[in-house]
Amino acid sequence: MSTPEVRRRPGGRSARVRAAVLDATLELLLAHGLEGLKVAEVADRAGVHETSIYRRWGNRENLLIDALLDASEQLRVPDTGNLRDDLTAYARDLAAFLATPVGHALERTLAVAGDDPDTQRARDRYWTSRSERSCRMVVRAVERGELPDTVDPRLVVEMLVSPVHFRVVLTREPVDDQMPVRLVDALLRGVAAR
Repeated sequence: MSTPEVRRRPGGRSARVRAAVLDATLELLLAHGLEGLKVAEVADRAGVHETSIYRRWGNRENLLIDALLDASEQLRVPDTGNLRDDLTAYARDLAAFLATPVGHALERTLAVAGDDPDTQRARDRYWTSRSERSCRMVVRAVERGELPDTVDPRLVVEMLVSPVHFRVVLTREPVDDQMPVRLVDALLRGVAAR
């Protein structure tokens, strides 16, 4: 007599626990700031044992990064049918997200987190995920003939988002409504040259 195969259900208890912990982390981060966030309080609010958090995330920084990365998934990748409009909307949405408490916390956490292997993997996961999604705008533009097929989609996206991150994170200057337009126009003049 064979035993039935045990299969994990997607979205089961593990997914619910992860969601509860990440939600609790964001709520407490926004309430107490980076310095005031305590893993014990996260565990209490999420209804799990503190050791479960350390077993899964290793340390507070990895938990923070995971919660913030999860929250950053709300950044949409526009598809207007026109690269200039896509890139402009993307830059505006990025600037708006980074200006929120969650976006600001994401930037600060990624900037100050250590370089241990778990933290590096979390950072890599974030940038790989963002890059794969946002590069679609450029790939579509190449397919439509708006850009030559020699264009490096990731470089285009990095050239767009870097000044936004620089201004929001390093200089702490606001991103006015025209900055994304100016960035996109300057970028397209450079990359569209054949």
